[in-house]
Amino acid sequence: MRLTAEYFALETEKREFPNKHKVHDPDLHHFAVFSDNILASSVVVNSTISTAHDPERIVFHLVTDSLNFAAMSMWFLLNPPGKATIHIESIDNFGWLSIRYNATLQKEGSVDPRYISALNHLRFYLPDVFPILNKIVLLDHDVVVQRDLAGLWSIDMRGKVNGAVETCNEGEPSFRRMDMFVNFTDPMVAERFDATACTWAFGMNVFNLREWRRHDLTGVYHKYLHLGNTRPLWKAGSLPIGWITFYKHTVPLDKRWHALGMGYDSGASLVNIEQAAVLHYDGILKPWLDIGLEKYKHYWRKHVKFDHPILQQCNIHE
Repeated sequence: MRLTAEYFALETEKREFPNKHKVHDPDLHHFAVFSDNILASSVVVNSTISTAHDPERIVFHLVTDSLNFAAMSMWFLLNPPGKATIHIESIDNFGWLSIRYNATLQKEGSVDPRYISALNHLRFYLPDVFPILNKIVLLDHDVVVQRDLAGLWSIDMRGKVNGAVETCNEGEPSFRRMDMFVNFTDPMVAERFDATACTWAFGMNVFNLREWRRHDLTGVYHKYLHLGNTRPLWKAGSLPIGWITFYKHTVPLDKRWHALGMGYDSGASLVNIEQAAVLHYDGILKPWLDIGLEKYKHYWRKHVKFDHPILQQCNIHE
């Protein structure tokens, strides 16, 4: 509320972020975060920039809801991202979203935010959100970046759309097989997909938007979203529909790019954690919550500006 009040007290011209000419430059390194959590988003931005060898090439696109837009903007106006560029938008700016993804495609009566949140499903509209860009890295708001991510732009995508770390190694806590979340008793599913196909993680993904447009994967997503509304094809959440949408369009990344499990697995490998470029607090034990796993919180906390007056006044302490 304090941030929102300060934002609206600013003169209009002072609400603008610098480097607007970089926002749509396809030759730069573009990251997207879709979130309504200001503190979490600030950690993603701070950690990414602090580990970057060439922060001037970084452009961060933060998309939030109308309720948090002013506060999110004010936070980054007060805490500019160094040499990097930041661009903040409200999801309300995408008028086409209410037409393409609307109540008729949501699960009737569902209150599960993983399914009904437009911010969560905006990841399936990346080519529409960024029509001029050819490649983008999507980061969830519950990640911390430990290594320079510039190398993601030189990965050979082999003509695929999505670059992601696989989650199909048996014995690992993140182990997921396709048929664990997708209903293979449905004849259509059984005919089109392999129940033992390797799954992969959302949270740190490289997307080739040019190939995405060529294969019209947003159209594929819509088809399965509609089918899933008429019969039970998968469990709630965006992972299963993601696996289906990007089926055979995903290239596996080296596991050192993305370590999972820090929001539910107290026994995650410390070696994997230390080597990982991105740490992901997937699960319900988020590092900003009291229930978060204490042993992993310091990776996140070191990117929070606890001495900032706003955090001090709002009683947010380390």
